[in-house]
Amino acid sequence: MNKRIFLIVLDSMGIGEEPDAAEYGDEGSNTLAAAATSSSFAMPNMQKLGLFNIDGVNCRPKVENPAGAFARMQEASKGKDTTIGHWEIAGIYSPKPLPTYPNGFPEEVIRAFEEKTGRKSICNKPYSGTQVIMDYGREHEETGALIVYTSADSVFQIAANEAVVPVEELYRYCQIARDLLTGEHGVGRVIARPYVGTYPNYTRTANRHDFSLLPPKASMLDQLLEEKYDVIAVGKINDIFAGKGISRFMRTKGNAEGIERTIELTKEDFNGLCFVNLVDFDMLYGHRNDVEGYAKALTYFDQKLPEIMNGLRDDDLLMITADHGCDPITPSTDHSREYTPWVIYGKNVKPGVNLGTRPTFADIAATILDYFNVEQKITGTSLLKHILK
Repeated sequence: MNKRIFLIVLDSMGIGEEPDAAEYGDEGSNTLAAAATSSSFAMPNMQKLGLFNIDGVNCRPKVENPAGAFARMQEASKGKDTTIGHWEIAGIYSPKPLPTYPNGFPEEVIRAFEEKTGRKSICNKPYSGTQVIMDYGREHEETGALIVYTSADSVFQIAANEAVVPVEELYRYCQIARDLLTGEHGVGRVIARPYVGTYPNYTRTANRHDFSLLPPKASMLDQLLEEKYDVIAVGKINDIFAGKGISRFMRTKGNAEGIERTIELTKEDFNGLCFVNLVDFDMLYGHRNDVEGYAKALTYFDQKLPEIMNGLRDDDLLMITADHGCDPITPSTDHSREYTPWVIYGKNVKPGVNLGTRPTFADIAATILDYFNVEQKITGTSLLKHILK
């Protein structure tokens, strides 16, 4: 009999500041509570599973008999970005944060990049992705120079108009940057940010592509693959792990497509893990301080959740978590250092089990490996015996 786990990351849906949030400038951050201030927010299905019964979550009433098990997850790694968050979910502890560049990249990095691409670079500052093309788009189109920018995250981003730099050529430039940015300058991701249009009517396209740093050690995904289990990646997952430990992947153009692919996969006879990232919460709403958009996106996920649950078989597990926060109410538009939820549901899951506050996201990886009877070689503690009936 095939065994399946569906692990869904609601990208950036933090549930309150972690004890060290002040070190990251994130005191008071609470992404879920911020979204819940909107009249568009409604998550009755997640409420039934126990989301609001998690320790410290007070933005909606707790239910008396939650259908799922649940925990509050604390990040052990240093950082608050997508890469480190997902790596820890997969069992990799990161003792050092990935490098960031609040003053732009060093001259030697930019010079080497320009030499290898044959194009000049402009901007080289932390910038909003939509604003940077407004401010530098015309210069890019007139000169052919690449718009290079960063953010508070460990990223090297390259924006270009598809009419000036074809998408495949932009991807080639990103691979050049990825090959350059190792060691001291090993950023988490190099990101292609193509756009179309003429000034001032620019639109970023769905051809974004992330070129991630290779994980520094074997993860839960590698272990599952070694034992011949399927590891199916939906959304950004393949990019985040640079394809390592993945047997099959599906890129998506947003939450709606990611949810539909997940529903389709509940009807497939695979044996292993389906690992899903739903990025719109973070990319479209958290970083833009769009509370209403964030709330509507959470509501939409909740409305579609029963379709995912109805596709579960007797031995399946559904796990829902997040990788960091991105509070849309605070003045910052950056990620926030927050606890994340872990909600577990399945026909064999003990309902109403509160697993308390876990010291690392890696407990998710350990529990998944235990479920598949794979010897654990990663960080984390399995909670399987507490979860299953």
